[in-house]
Amino acid sequence: MNYVIADIHNDKHRFREMLKKLDLKSEDRVFLLGDLFDRGVYCPDPVGVYFATLELGDKCTVIAGNHDRWLARYILQYYELPSRKRKMAKPYRYNTFELLKDRLTEVDMVKLGKWIMSLPLQQEVCVDGKRFLLAHAMTSDPADLRDDVHYYMGDDWDEYLENGVPGFVSISGHAYGADMTGYGGEFLDERIASVWQNGKKNVYMIDSGCGYSEGRLACLCLETMERIYV
Repeated sequence: MNYVIADIHNDKHRFREMLKKLDLKSEDRVFLLGDLFDRGVYCPDPVGVYFATLELGDKCTVIAGNHDRWLARYILQYYELPSRKRKMAKPYRYNTFELLKDRLTEVDMVKLGKWIMSLPLQQEVCVDGKRFLLAHAMTSDPADLRDDVHYYMGDDWDEYLENGVPGFVSISGHAYGADMTGYGGEFLDERIASVWQNGKKNVYMIDSGCGYSEGRLACLCLETMERIYV
């Protein structure tokens, strides 16, 4: 089976619970659609999320999200500074950096930053003859792959949500709850904290608010389109 998860946002607890629910077999694969980091309402644990991801090894493909890129850029810029200037650096906007720095060495912090910057922005997957495009916020036709990271973070939002990419089913995260209410379509389970699909049923938005107290972590199975929540 192929499973897609988006927007973990430092929530190691929900992520571990989801992996426990999935009970992955040797042939199963997991796709993480970015925003592994930042935010987190209770006990945020970016190190735990990072390690849980690494433990999945070849079973896991990670796609970069905007929060991941923000964190990576900050890490790499911070460690380029001479030690005496680091105390004067503008703090990172979330507590993720300090939580990582408390537990990881400088070498491992830089390794994390470079790993994030190496992550793809889009992945194409074919399952049972059905063609899927996976990206953090929005996808593009594989024949028109973009170098511009901002495109995949949702710069052409209205057109994408209405029409998707012809010939593909697109799955993204990034937008949660009220962000989706003005675009038609429907929430497939509980309103707001569940998977949303557009009217043409070729775009699925699966950020269900993990990182917020009222949210959930969602997973979509590509073979069955079953939704799984924690």
